Amino acid sequence: MAAYEEELDSESRHDAELMLRVSAGDAGAMREIIERHQDSVYATARRMLSDSADAEDIAQRTFIRVWKAASSYEPKAKFTTWLYTILRNLVFNETRRMGRKPTCSSDAMEEEYGQLLHTDPSPSPSEDMEARELEDAVERAIAELPEKARLAVQLRRFQEMSYEEIAAVIGMSVSATKSLLFRARQSLRESLAKYL
Repeated sequence: MAAYEEELDSESRHDAELMLRVSAGDAGAMREIIERHQDSVYATARRMLSDSADAEDIAQRTFIRVWKAASSYEPKAKFTTWLYTILRNLVFNETRRMGRKPTCSSDAMEEEYGQLLHTDPSPSPSEDMEARELEDAVERAIAELPEKARLAVQLRRFQEMSYEEIAAVIGMSVSATKSLLFRARQSLRESLAKYL
């Protein structure tokens, strides 16, 4: 683990230390893991599922899985890579179970495409209608992305993960992940071209 530790930043080392304590049954360490990562796990689930109740359930189930699988955790990669892999599996299973294609919420779209959605404080009725039309177009464009592409965009944009980390989470090579993100961005640009 010493060589691996040299590659990790202090946050990642702290996560690995906490998980080793969790694997030994330390509930306090688990509580700290949850406190450190619950907001980002929930936000990612929310952006993928667009329903806050479903996202909250998935976030809770993610941490339950972390607790149950703690004994099998090995600090070979960043803890967040392992965490988001668990989240990915739960989100993808949920979308398949529900038989629906998840969409991004308006809040998530506002964060992602804020400069496109901001309007004048006192918009005219036509400007307001155009902003709503753009918001709907962004929502549809994101919803049309395949689930792996949608998750890769979320992890890159909101969690600021590296291509290597995203590749590990979604189970693809780094070059395939870069291609996936390139195609996703290109698809979004094409879908939103008339609004830009």
